[in-house]
Amino acid sequence: MSENAEKPKSRKALVIWLILSQLLAVASLLIWALVAGLSVMAFDSGVTNEAWAIVIAVWSYPVFPLLMVIAAWISFARRKNILSAVFSGLSFAPPILLYLFLWITSLTFPL
Repeated sequence: MSENAEKPKSRKALVIWLILSQLLAVASLLIWALVAGLSVMAFDSGVTNEAWAIVIAVWSYPVFPLLMVIAAWISFARRKNILSAVFSGLSFAPPILLYLFLWITSLTFPL
């Protein structure tokens, strides 16, 4: 073997990040279950296109974290560490972005 052979880097920190971020994604799904149950109240004022849009948007949310988790582990298996970390972080990003949006709008448009 040559002396310049590169030692493989430890990916222990990446595995910890993958597991931690995916636990956060599962936590976001627990909150989603409550919101999904309440989303059917959109039909209280009647069946409208807007009510259907809200319900479909809310009920389709779990697809996003699931796709991000799958993509993260595929990237990890292909040794694309940065891409894997990004996909894993995106798996729980929508709730954080929603809370950030609500906070900014509450500052901009106070009651």
